[in-house]
Formats: sequence, C-alpha cells, structure tokens
Amino acid sequence: MTSKTEKPRKRRRKRAAPEKKSIPQLQATQLRNPFRPLEPLSGDQIEQIHNASMQLLEEQGIEVMGELALQLFRDAGADVSDAGIVRMDRHLVMETIAQAPSTFNLVPRNPDNTLVCGGNAINFGLVSGPPNVHDCIRGRRAGNIEDYKTLIKLGQHFNVIRFFGNQALAPTDLPANSRHLDTTYINLTLSDKAMLATGIGGARARDAVELCAIAKGKTLSELQHEPTVMTNINVNSPRKLDDSMAYGAMQMAMLGQPTVVTPFTLMGAMTPATMAAALVQQNAEALLGIALVQLTRPGVPVVYGAFTSNVDMRSGSPAFGTPENALANIASGQLARRYNLPYRTSACNASNTTDSQATWETQMALWSSVMGHGNFIYHAAGWLEGGLVASFEKLVQDCEMLQHMSAMLQPIQIDLDEIGLDAMDEVGPGGHFFGCEHTMQRFKTAFYEPMLSDWQNHENWQLAGAKDATTRATELWQSALEEYQEPETDPAIKEALNDYVDKRKEALGSNEPLLEPVGL
Repeated sequence: MTSKTEKPRKRRRKRAAPEKKSIPQLQATQLRNPFRPLEPLSGDQIEQIHNASMQLLEEQGIEVMGELALQLFRDAGADVSDAGIVRMDRHLVMETIAQAPSTFNLVPRNPDNTLVCGGNAINFGLVSGPPNVHDCIRGRRAGNIEDYKTLIKLGQHFNVIRFFGNQALAPTDLPANSRHLDTTYINLTLSDKAMLATGIGGARARDAVELCAIAKGKTLSELQHEPTVMTNINVNSPRKLDDSMAYGAMQMAMLGQPTVVTPFTLMGAMTPATMAAALVQQNAEALLGIALVQLTRPGVPVVYGAFTSNVDMRSGSPAFGTPENALANIASGQLARRYNLPYRTSACNASNTTDSQATWETQMALWSSVMGHGNFIYHAAGWLEGGLVASFEKLVQDCEMLQHMSAMLQPIQIDLDEIGLDAMDEVGPGGHFFGCEHTMQRFKTAFYEPMLSDWQNHENWQLAGAKDATTRATELWQSALEEYQEPETDPAIKEALNDYVDKRKEALGSNEPLLEPVGL
C-alpha cells in the first residue's frame, strides 16, 4: 500500500537486450585479380634463370630418395647415379612438365566451395604446421587437438579463408603416426571447405583421399578425375627430395589428386646469399618434383610452389616479409607463368607477437603474393613466430587484412548512375552529400565495412574502453566461435568416416607397415 501523499510508482518495462550484431564479412566468392602481375625481372633475366636451372639439373642434379621414384626417372631416360643423384636433360624436363594442366578446379565435399586453381584466381589459406598455439586468454602452449578444432571452426566461419593447409596445427597430444586421421576427420566434419592432406608417405596421402571419397559419397575410382584434396611436399633444400615426400606426391598422383611442390629455400643458409642463386635453385628443385608427379601420372594437376626468403645473417634465424621475400614472391610468379603452371606462395612474418612488426611483414608478403598472381596464398591467416605458433588474434587481424585486399580487388563500376552528375547538381557548390538521394540509396553498402578496425573518434574510443586491435581481436575470435555453425554431414557418412579412422588406427597400432604408393 502507498500513503495518500506518496505517488504510486510506475512499473518500468524491462528493456530487451540489444540484438548482437554479427561479424561483418564479405560474401564467400572466388576472388580474381583484375590487375596485371608485377614483373621485377625482364624476359631476358627469366630466361637466364631458366637456363641456369636446366644446367643445374643436367650437370649437378638433385638427390632423390626412394627406389620407386628413382625407377620412374630411370624409365623416363634420366641419368640416375648409384648415390641417387638424378640428372635430367632439359628437353626431358620440359616435355614432362608440359603435360601438367595450367588450371584445374578443386572440388571439396561442398561444391559451393570449389576453388579455381590457376589463371588470375586467388585463394587465401589458413596457417598450417605450427607446433604451438597462442591466444591472449590462455597464452602460449603446445599444439593440441582441441585448439586444432578451434582453428578449423574459425577458418570455416571466416568467408575470406578459402582452404586449409596440411594441418592447421600439429596436435602434439596425439600419436604422430595416426594424428593425420584425426585432423582429416575434423576437417571433413567441422568444415566443408577445400583442404590439403598430410602427404608424408604414401599411406597418409591415401588415407586422406579415402576419407575425402567417403565424405563425398564416392569411390576412389570416381575421384580419379575429380580433384578433391591436395597435398604440399617440400624439397629439402639444397637439392634433396626424400622418399616420404616423393611417395606422398606419387600416391596422390596415382589417385588423380593434385600436389604442390614447394622448395623451402632461405637465402644465405639453404641457397647462396643472392636472389639470382635462390631463384635458380628453387626453380630446379620445383621442376624436378613436378616432373616426378607427371612421370607418375601424366596430366594430373600440380602446382609450382615457392617459399623463398632470407635469414638474419647475424643470428641465422629465418626472416619473412622482408624486401627479399617480397621480390621472391613476385619473381616466382613470373617463373610459374613461364611454365604455364598454377602458383603457390605465402604471407608470413617472423614476429614473436601480434604487434606492428607482425602486421607490416605480413602485409609485405601478402601484397607481393597478390601482385605476383599467387593462386594459393598459404599461411595467410594466423601465422606467427616464423611458423612456430598459430595465433587466434593474428588470425582475426589477418582476416581483416584479407578482406581489405579482397575489397580492393573488386572491379570498379563506372556508369552514368555511379558518376552521379545529378547528385552534384542537387548539392551545388559548397554543400555536402550526406543527405542527398544518391548517398541515401547507397549509404549502407557504399564502402567496405571493417570487422576489426575501429573508426571512432578518440573520445568515443576511450568511452568504449580504449581497446587496441589485439584486444578487439580477442573478443572477435570468441564471437566468431559463438556464430560458428557446423556444416551438415549425413549421419551415415559420419559413421563411415569414424569406422575408417578406427580401423586404420587399429592397423597402425599393430605396427602395420606404411602403404607403398599403389595404383588403382
């Protein structure tokens, strides 16, 4: 009850919580580069590198391990020494690699996420391979399967990420001989985007293709002419291809699946300390690996890979995002086009934290990869510490940069309506265009809307907590996980995937030898 003098209180309505805005993203699409590629090398210089590469292959050769691979080279007419040094005549090299297609499509289990590989198509990939992981909540820790799942969820959620590398993270809490089964299963159930398989040896490569066939409801035979999953192999620079990498590539080729052949060359350590030498050695190593793939199965898709940077000559540590790395990214694109092959490059950095160094080095490598017409840009989101760490905050910051780059690459529309002479007439001299009809028709979609950049003035930024980009990135990756939606998987297919994984783990647990590369 209330007294006569006391006014009755008005019952306040409970305000509904404001609806949480989803993370602004560009639509998922096949990005293409409308600009002509940069060309730091003249045509004569490209031919010098080509001829020197041919001379290296003819006279010094490359060591290849694995009798199955060596026999392919012998049968093709290459000179193979008792020590496994393969020397190839330049005509044999060129005839062999000419069989590879200049473009192909990679079709994952969701065909809407098909990648165009070659030409002016660009595909950005998630970080892959680090043994450690970091975020600003839990700090730095060893790679593990739960964080692996988180990375795949984030890669699935952000539209600008188009493919997953061999392993987004090394889950060191799982047995090394079977973890490829777990990571492939996770890729195929928590995501429906394109992926790369772990191609260390024929068995792992075959496991990945088998699992992808199950996920698509097809047989291995049906996948022979439908590229579905790739692998990436590295030549152990200088000039050595081990049997695990060779057999992984051969098995993929036998099953009709693409391989990326990527020499890992660091100027001053794994090549002589000049750009010319690094490009020659990289080129020779890549072409020999590509030749091996084509000798295994002529016409199977293959990608020219390049990962050339330099070391810090004071410490010997790898450096990325350097001027030399950027030039190598662009020049390697010229070489890939010289051989009419799709091109893989990377956007890396050597910073130990998500700071300005991480940003400028990544941007240097990213810009040069795009302007060098890279078709696959590896490690484009989440790479830190020179590849030793996968960072959740760096992943978000990189996705913002990738969206900026993607928006910049969109074609500019020019027509009478866009030119807006009527709007200029409506506003007149000295006015503003905020409220004119031309602006009102476009204000929601006229410009790129960032997901991480903060464009508030200083006062509003302070009122909102004065958060820097890393702090906002921590909040944003958590929001992305809340928004993440697992793609649908037929229960029967998921059961079949589980059965395959369980049976293979049991076989591996009984010390089953690795499968040799076998045809169908």
